[in-house]
Amino acid sequence: MITSMSPDGQEFTPVAWLRNPHFMTVFPGYWPRRTLLAGVPTESRLFTTEPHTQLLGFCHWQPHRTACQSVVLVHGLEGCSESHYMRGIAAKAYRAGFNVIRMNQRTCGGTEHLTPTLYNSGLSQDYQAIVHELARVDGLARIWFVGYSMGGNLVLKAAGEAGLSETALAGAIAVCPNIDPPLCVEALEQPRNWIYHRHFLVRLKARLRRKATLFPGKWDLKELNGITWMSEFDDRYTAPDGGYASGADYYARAGARHVLDSIAVPTLIITAQDDPFIPYSMFTVPLIQRHPKIRVIAPRHGGHCGFFHWAHNGEDPYWAENRIVDFLQERADNRLVHT
Repeated sequence: MITSMSPDGQEFTPVAWLRNPHFMTVFPGYWPRRTLLAGVPTESRLFTTEPHTQLLGFCHWQPHRTACQSVVLVHGLEGCSESHYMRGIAAKAYRAGFNVIRMNQRTCGGTEHLTPTLYNSGLSQDYQAIVHELARVDGLARIWFVGYSMGGNLVLKAAGEAGLSETALAGAIAVCPNIDPPLCVEALEQPRNWIYHRHFLVRLKARLRRKATLFPGKWDLKELNGITWMSEFDDRYTAPDGGYASGADYYARAGARHVLDSIAVPTLIITAQDDPFIPYSMFTVPLIQRHPKIRVIAPRHGGHCGFFHWAHNGEDPYWAENRIVDFLQERADNRLVHT
């Protein structure tokens, strides 16, 4: 089911000057949020997801962690555990009574040394491994995935691949997920999106150079300076590093769209109809519209993971973060009622 309104009736209604999708995409990241996690206990932790690969997470445990539901947060392309939305959701979910684990994807957040690989949109097995560890080692029984953009694709893909096999997985929430990478990369490389394309490509190149100094000889960087398109970078570096035959093969296989029909847990997708490079058409297909476990909230405005407005009910301006916590609390409350 697709709607522009959240379950509690909270519509996203930004003021006129925030309705430009590019301004909406960029502006929220510059709004001051420095003290979000002040007073929240934090514990760093390394999760081994495959041989020679560890992911760094920051855990915010409730005093009685096994009695609480938990949220695993996954950031987007070239983000990290310190991205403003990661800290924003973490603070709100923790104060709502959830354990929270802010994850860094492979090589992100200063963790290039923790794995010999690059990161990519298909590495959903990392998050399945993290849930498995949290359930078996920590005894956590109700674990939610929350992901933004590329992280949204990863958590939806992980949920679809898990099906009913991981009993500790409670559900998944994705904000502006790139569930169909070929369409998203095509949109990203359009001239109107040059600012995002350049931002991502410059940062990916810099990360690869840092990785190459840690793992000499693993990547041939002779062609790196001449690469001007994201699709070139992925074809030359991301795809072969991830075991794909080519960039086209990587894009074709990494999308969560292939496994959405296997999702068996409550799932929320929040996306904007004006997202500059996550085409809204991806979410209007019958598979998603008719899926009994998937709810899509798709306001007319919101940009890419922006959703910034001034509410009249006293909540802060980050609308999507607030709807995520509403969804988590609603599902937690419903489970209490029925147990």
